[in-house]
Amino acid sequence: MVISFVSCSTGNQQSDFSVPYEKYELSNGLTVILNQDRSDPITSLVIVYHVGSNREVPGKTGFAHLFEHMMFQRSENVEEDQFFKYIEGAGGNLNGGTSFDQTVYFEVVPKNALELAMWLESDRMGYMINTVTPRSFALQQNVVQNEKRQYVDNMPYGFTDYVISKNLYPSGHPYNWDVIGEMEDIENATIDDVKEFHRKFYVPNNATLVVSGDFKKSKVKPLIEKYFGEIPAGNEVNDPEPANITLNEIKKLYHEDSFANAPQLNMVFPTCENFTRDSYSLNVLAQLLGQGKKSPLYKVLVREKQLTSGVTINNQSLELTGSLRINITANPDISLADVEKGIFEAFSKFESDGFDDNDLERIKAKLETDFYNSISSILYKSFMLGYYNEMAGSPDYLTRELETIRGITTEDVWDVYNRYIKGKNYVATSFVPRGQLNLVAEGSADAAIIEEDITQATQMEITDTSV
Repeated sequence: MVISFVSCSTGNQQSDFSVPYEKYELSNGLTVILNQDRSDPITSLVIVYHVGSNREVPGKTGFAHLFEHMMFQRSENVEEDQFFKYIEGAGGNLNGGTSFDQTVYFEVVPKNALELAMWLESDRMGYMINTVTPRSFALQQNVVQNEKRQYVDNMPYGFTDYVISKNLYPSGHPYNWDVIGEMEDIENATIDDVKEFHRKFYVPNNATLVVSGDFKKSKVKPLIEKYFGEIPAGNEVNDPEPANITLNEIKKLYHEDSFANAPQLNMVFPTCENFTRDSYSLNVLAQLLGQGKKSPLYKVLVREKQLTSGVTINNQSLELTGSLRINITANPDISLADVEKGIFEAFSKFESDGFDDNDLERIKAKLETDFYNSISSILYKSFMLGYYNEMAGSPDYLTRELETIRGITTEDVWDVYNRYIKGKNYVATSFVPRGQLNLVAEGSADAAIIEEDITQATQMEITDTSV
């Protein structure tokens, strides 16, 4: 067992910020991070599995998200739908989430219920998969299908991410599909598929367990060993390599949206993977371009041309690659061709007017505030400690990120603007209210979205009535 006692500290006189933690590893490869915080008599338990939709392959997409649903059903010692009952009965709450790169499960409980949370999480880590039945599997396949109908098919602009992913990333790239997956793949998935996915990725040596809050290490460590130590390690799981992309052409797609009341334009530029200096510089660039009334996008699109009431722009750097996205919901009856032209006018304004040191420091201060907000509770702190350990290799990145943000220079910002944005190819989506094709951006092609006829919607047949 390897143990390290660390206090994440910036080492910077600007701040005394630190997050004390102890990190060690069980014999089965499970990484454990303990963070004592006695500000409230509660504890959080978070497990970060290094598996998201980027571990899937074409034809078997949506498995990570589907498996998240399965993990809340039952395990060998926990009856069906009892996970919520146990935790809520103890006065706590629990949930989970799946992204492109990771899957997270958490509980926040009174400190006297921490052992209960450990038992539940360990039971579904080590002893869940053999309880999956055709009935329980079909039920969750139906839940996922209905989730897509609710949050994609029947939401304004719901297909936007789908269209962007299909056109930004080449076929076979792990970000070419949404986290929820292709419905055909969900329908065709088998229990054997799910068991194989579990055996490969839901293993102790592909996870980080974080306990934060009011607890005594002398009591918690034996409990962690008791509940998690006996779970067998899986085969070695290698981290995926970055897979940055370039676009050979500008791609413009449109869709008549039955639920939209106003036209919306998205422009997406390929960028880079996370934890690189470029990724942090791009975060600063995005803020300079579109955050606040002094930004060029706001000045041109909102104040001068009155094309929209607001601007959204962000850089999302993920494990394999990233993208900078500009999202503009235009005012009713505004042409998205005019919005697109306005964006390039804002770029020209940015190039001619630039920004000063005060602008740069203001943006970095905002990003630093956002950083502190991301660890403002024991739960958020647990998320971040687990995330940085799995994705960056060490919880120390919690403070290294802060140092990197503070160190971004004017030269860094102009460098990423010139290499990733200026004159570069992009994907643009025009989603317009049905019957208003005259508002799409110039040169756009039909996105050819196949929408489900809800009157013909199908559900997986539930034939097994066993519990």
